[in-house]
Amino acid sequence: MRFFSDNAAPACQSVLDALVAANQLDTAYDGDAWSRSLDARFSDLFETEVRALWVATGTAANSLALAALCPPHGGVVCHRQAHIQNDECGAPEFYTHGAKLMLVEGEGAKLSPGQVTAALDAVNRGVHWVQPHAVSITNATEYGEVYTPEQVAALGAICRDRDLGFHMDGARFANAVAHLGCSPADVTWRAGVDILSFGFTKNGGMGAEALIFFKPDLAEASLYRRKRAGHLLSKGRYLAAQILAMLDDDVWLANARAANAGARLLAEAAGNRLVHPVEANEVFLRVDAGQAASLRALGFDFYDWAPGEVRLVTSWNQDVEAIRPLADAIAAL
Repeated sequence: MRFFSDNAAPACQSVLDALVAANQLDTAYDGDAWSRSLDARFSDLFETEVRALWVATGTAANSLALAALCPPHGGVVCHRQAHIQNDECGAPEFYTHGAKLMLVEGEGAKLSPGQVTAALDAVNRGVHWVQPHAVSITNATEYGEVYTPEQVAALGAICRDRDLGFHMDGARFANAVAHLGCSPADVTWRAGVDILSFGFTKNGGMGAEALIFFKPDLAEASLYRRKRAGHLLSKGRYLAAQILAMLDDDVWLANARAANAGARLLAEAAGNRLVHPVEANEVFLRVDAGQAASLRALGFDFYDWAPGEVRLVTSWNQDVEAIRPLADAIAAL
């Protein structure tokens, strides 16, 4: 059984059915019926007027969002372990034409208001120094921890007071919302978020992400950036169809709840081996090399994350009972 990444999971059936239904003649690029309906569908979901753009990858979603919030001479405050820092091959800097990532520490890969304020206050003012223009957080974080609406709002207040843009990397946004049980609006625009990268691929999509602009005027220039970056797909209806299929009947939430449930089962078996609280679908365990080898010998695959630490990621399609053998093996270490 593979627990490397939810990126490896198959596409869910509703997505496959939607792709078949979209396999017909329609307008190219984003002029099709599916793409044109995204604004209204996401506006309903978030209870406010938004602009929504599809892109093919999370890397493009994050990078286009940051380009909308930060000029080339500016900086983006983010966690040192953020995906935009460690796993995007410099794409944010490329899409922004050189903006600097300004790194901050924090437990569980989360930013706190105190740490962000200290980082902002430490920046010298003047033309010789990069000035911050935005803050970016990840929900759920790289360590599977979730920002509550109150925690997001505390950071949003800082951004508002200092006239900074506020971006949320939501590659696992569905898992965060499933854990919180709150309205998607409460943990985004009501808490001050300007742009959300809403992930679908990890959660059962074949290859589709959404950029949600809570300040719709920010989307206009992003239309041109998306084209210039090579992400205006000529048959964009296939991306829009995936997204709409997962919004229908809250498939996005059901899939996330299933993945989270699998992670909770592993967390219960892990006991004091847990490195971080399990709030989404990632589980980090303390195991030595021999114990990791014994788990692999039983047929379980996962990443070695750090010395004496491994990462397990559960997916929407992994039934809890199917995961139980791994839970039992962990409990027996």
